[in-house]
Amino acid sequence: MRNSVVAYSFRHFPPLMHRSLPLFCLNCHPVPSPSALLFKTSSSSSSSSSCTLLNPFNFTGNYLFRKMERYWSGSGVNKNKGMVEHLQRYGVIQSKKVAEVMETVDRALFVPDGSPAYEDSPMSIGFNATISAPHMHATCLQLLEKHLQPGMHALDVGSGTGYLTACFALMVGPQGRTIGVEHIPELVAMSLKNVEKSAAAPLLKDGSLALHVGDGREGWPEFAPYDAIHVGAAAPEIPKPLIEQLKPGGRLVIPVGNIFQELKVVDKNEDGSVTVRTETSVRYVPLTSREAQLRGY
Repeated sequence: MRNSVVAYSFRHFPPLMHRSLPLFCLNCHPVPSPSALLFKTSSSSSSSSSCTLLNPFNFTGNYLFRKMERYWSGSGVNKNKGMVEHLQRYGVIQSKKVAEVMETVDRALFVPDGSPAYEDSPMSIGFNATISAPHMHATCLQLLEKHLQPGMHALDVGSGTGYLTACFALMVGPQGRTIGVEHIPELVAMSLKNVEKSAAAPLLKDGSLALHVGDGREGWPEFAPYDAIHVGAAAPEIPKPLIEQLKPGGRLVIPVGNIFQELKVVDKNEDGSVTVRTETSVRYVPLTSREAQLRGY
């Protein structure tokens, strides 16, 4: 996994069936009934088809959305809108507010030049880091939406190129506070330039949005407690400082695990106790030290 570009998710099989998302074979048409497609098969003596079926347990959504980009014509703004509409069509985005903010923040401003910005796929941003696929950004925004209301405080750990941090800032607005923490200085410099070109630029200028170089595992105590905390890399366990900096009533979304990872939703109750549940299985790059990341973990 060391050289693979990761940061995507796959839903558990029951939610996939519940959402009625079509499954695809690798070289032909949608498969209308997922109930029989429990395992990917490369060959079968009893099969009359030469198709290779996608394993729903490895389903990422990337194939669904990647094939659609070529049909989105016009300006980058229209392509970004098309990406959002496609995520809505397949039930990935269900919130009007999440759709609005993802339409407002053009993903193309936050990916390396020449990258296919509107594909539903993670991509490398250098320094052994990635920007997550749009469906993962949408998932995390929806999980945190109630905790990203105007005036609230948000922390984005592993802020990378700044895309999700910019989305958070627009949701909490100038009355709120959004902090991005990234331990690679070059990525922080890149993210600042990206945000300056985006709809979140006024919030960066007025100080309600800030991006810092730091070890995100330690959070950012200066503006704690936070209503919403997002972590964009997988921790072996939930860092204690992040739970401590979470406001009672607040929510932390973080991938946890090594080879097998799960997106955890951590809610802090008013009495200070925490409730943890699993949202989905995922695959992210590790949350580690800067030195370990730069040498390839």
